[in-house]
Parts: sequence; structure tokens; C-alpha cells
Amino acid sequence: MTIKNYLELCKPRVVMLMILTSMVGMCLAPSSSFPVVPMIFGNLGIAFVACAAAALNHIADLHIDKLMGRTQNRPIVQGKISVKNSLIFAGILCFTGMLLLVFLINPLTAILTFLSLMGYAVVYTLYLKHATPQNIVIGGIAGAAPPLLGWTAVTGSVSPESLLLVLIIYVWTPPHFWSLAIYRLEDYAKANVPMLPHTHGVAYTKLNILLYTILLTCVTSLPYFIHMSGKLYFAGVSIANAIFLYYVLRLYFSNDRKIAIATFWYSIYYLGILFLLLLIDHYWITRAYL
Repeated sequence: MTIKNYLELCKPRVVMLMILTSMVGMCLAPSSSFPVVPMIFGNLGIAFVACAAAALNHIADLHIDKLMGRTQNRPIVQGKISVKNSLIFAGILCFTGMLLLVFLINPLTAILTFLSLMGYAVVYTLYLKHATPQNIVIGGIAGAAPPLLGWTAVTGSVSPESLLLVLIIYVWTPPHFWSLAIYRLEDYAKANVPMLPHTHGVAYTKLNILLYTILLTCVTSLPYFIHMSGKLYFAGVSIANAIFLYYVLRLYFSNDRKIAIATFWYSIYYLGILFLLLLIDHYWITRAYL
């Protein structure tokens, strides 16, 4: 049971999605051979630091997690793990992850990974989350970093293509998170967290979700137009975008909160599908030229 509680501190489903995007960044990065070392130790280091950031988020949000139905059963809230032990656990994970990245990958990836941790666990969680309804927009850059980290783990440098992968997740984040915020409106109001539906109303939030999703449709087409990916990716992402727009339009014209949570869940599948399409398309094209 204790292992399960510590695992819950790590937000494993979120971290798994992050590592998928990191792996795709590694595979898409230019390399003379398959990046075995970055794939193993780079992703392990990134995952450890991401888990540390998640644990710190649990600690920092303890006071509001007690008030929200979605988070009332978290291990620290329930007293299953103490704040002290959670801090020690996060420290061990962060230290181990940074050692792996510094000594087995490269300093740039280690620095960017640590900055992502600070951006999420400190800047977003402790300040932005409580300061502005644009918290998820401003703080979203930290959560969008994994494909960049994967890219730098292989190349040791930042490129426009790697930043495009970051941009995709960055634009995806607001419609993803605001859909959940609409569904959990009362929770955020009870905790006095200034999420957009609470501060500006559900109708305004729905409009922003729609606009960001339209922008996402444009941004996710860019890999094809800059020849970073091929027709397989473009066809697949076009279908995924059409489905996303369908969910968002249903949400826009409906007052049913269940559509909001359905949109939230689809957005998670959408991001996974998109990065898998990038990966499949990349190796499909590579094989076609062999």
C-alpha cells in the first residue's frame, strides 16, 4: 500500500505521457544511429525529475487539495504519507534524475529539465496558479518541455523543430485543462483558485477553448508544411483535429458538463495519438528512403 501511495505522488499517468513526448523528441532528432543511451538514461532522468515535480506539487497544493473533491483522496491529504517523507522522496528523485542527466546525457538537458521542474513546482504551483486566470497559459511552457528535453538529450542543442514540438503541447494545454476546469468549476471556486471559468464565466472559457483548438489545428499542421513529417502524419492529425473540434463545438453549444469531461479525456488521447503519428510517420519515411 505504501508503494502505491508513493507511486500516486508521482502522477504516473501524466509522467508516462510526458515520457512518450520525450521519446518522440529523441527519435525525431537528427542522429547517425538509434539513440539508445538517451532513450534509456535520458528518459529515466527526465521521468525521475518529473516525478519529483509532481510530488512537490502535491505538497504545495495540500491546503487546496483538502477542499476539492477531485483531490481529497491524495496520499498526503489522507495522511498516508507525511509532508516530510514526501519532501525526502522528491529530493531523492530529483537528485537521482539530475545525476543521470548531467553525467550520462549532457548539461543542457539537465539544466532545461531542472528549469522545467522549477517552472511547474514553484512558479506555476506556488505563484501563477493563485495569481491570474491565465495561470495555465503562462505556466504551460514548463509542461510543454519534454519533447525539447528528448531532442537536446540526443543533439545537445535546441533547434526550430524541437521548439515546434514544444509549441504544439503549449497550445494544446489551455483547451485540455480548461475543459477540466469547467467540469470542476465548483471545486476551484471552493478552493479560491482563479481558474478562467470561475473568474470570467463558463461561456467565455468555452470561447477560449474553441479559439485555442482552432489555433492548435494550425500549429499541428506545421510539421507537415516544413517537411518535418509526411502525408501519413498530416492525414492522421487532420482526423484527430476534426474529432477534437467536434468535441469542442459540442461543448461550446451545450450546457452539459459531461461534455466538458469527455473533451478533457479526448484531449489526453489526442496528444498521445499526435506524437505516435509523428513517430510512425518518421520511421515510415526513413524506411521509404532506404
